[in-house]
Amino acid sequence: MHRVVVVGAGFAGLSAARALIGKPVEVTIVDQRNFHTFQPLLYEVATAGLESGDVAYPIRVIFGKAANVSFRMDRVTGVDWERREVLLDGAVALPFDSLVVASGATAKFFGIPGASEHSFPLYTLTDARRLRDHILRRLEDVDAHPDGAAARGALTFVVVGGGPTGVEVAGALAELLDVAVKHDGFRFDRTAGRIVLVDALDRLLTPFKESAADYAAGTLAGRGIELRLGRMVKAVHADCVELDDGTDIPTRTVVWAGGVTVEHTVAGELGAPTGPNGRLVVRPDLTVAGHDDVYAVGDAAAVLWGPGDEGSAICPQVAQVAIQSGGHAARQILARIDGREPTPFRYKDKGIMATIGRRAAITQFRSGRVVRGTLGWLAWLSLHLVYLVGFRNKIVVFVNWSWRYLSWGSGPRIIVGEERAPGVDGVDQDRADGDHRD
Repeated sequence: MHRVVVVGAGFAGLSAARALIGKPVEVTIVDQRNFHTFQPLLYEVATAGLESGDVAYPIRVIFGKAANVSFRMDRVTGVDWERREVLLDGAVALPFDSLVVASGATAKFFGIPGASEHSFPLYTLTDARRLRDHILRRLEDVDAHPDGAAARGALTFVVVGGGPTGVEVAGALAELLDVAVKHDGFRFDRTAGRIVLVDALDRLLTPFKESAADYAAGTLAGRGIELRLGRMVKAVHADCVELDDGTDIPTRTVVWAGGVTVEHTVAGELGAPTGPNGRLVVRPDLTVAGHDDVYAVGDAAAVLWGPGDEGSAICPQVAQVAIQSGGHAARQILARIDGREPTPFRYKDKGIMATIGRRAAITQFRSGRVVRGTLGWLAWLSLHLVYLVGFRNKIVVFVNWSWRYLSWGSGPRIIVGEERAPGVDGVDQDRADGDHRD
């Protein structure tokens, strides 16, 4: 049987494996975690809107009834090209006839001093849980020491990055502070809570039309969020963020949503040609140059848009590209087995979305039409429910969202991480118990 190894169980890896269920191939999925993470909702876990289990689903359950699909929980350390084997950290190597690299990406810090040490990326479930515990600890710190803690920046939250993730985190943080004061009995002054969104560009949400970006900026500002656009982060310290204009923002919480890279993932260790942000260069059929049976998909690859108006433009690193490219790679594997010619990938743009918070979101269709406000928010909710993996998770998230709409007081605002000494000097401690790289 033709052996296919899929590295990574994100959107791209799952899409590829699903397309091969019941086909004349033997599929092995390898991931260092035993669950799939619905990344678009990680910010809700980080801001205590959803529980971890609401956005994660066991990989073995997803493929439990697929006789030709198996799962191996391990970390991929490289590929032996001569022996055609995927090298694993804790087990024997996996031989392959076709390889699908869907290893995703990690946070990119652009070499900014202190950014990797003192900020919180938001790319994995571990990241989200650690950030949530950290934020809730800061609220407890301020409640216990209202004068000193607030003065040292415990109630100031800096979000770096004006893309969809940064906008969503900033809006959710504002709602969390509102709920903490109104429903949880915290005694600090809500007006003392600052949320500062920093981006090097002079506008938010660059993939969106300017009118949509203006709506997002106006909505965030209306919710008390400070926008520092056209400003670059010069350095991140344990107690402040330094901007390129000389401004220092005292803070104990820096959320990093400033971009991603493939350089520190499996894809970056293959020795194959790479493009922007370390993404693997692929041919039109998604094969890696020099390796006809190796496919790179999703965030790991510089996927070309394909035939059409976009020409040779590289697709954005979004879920829809991952889903479509993963499925295409699987179809190319089957075509090769059958002796058929490969076909080029063509991305079908279904539009882009971003939510700013309760009853405020933006949906931009491929035609350029923009739907915003409550209607855009409902469209955002509906689409995310459709793509969320697992019937149980769909029901739980739907009920949670519905209940939160009716009752602001709901939400899992509990600290589940290891207990640490009280105080506001816990940023480094909070991050010392694990590697943030995917």
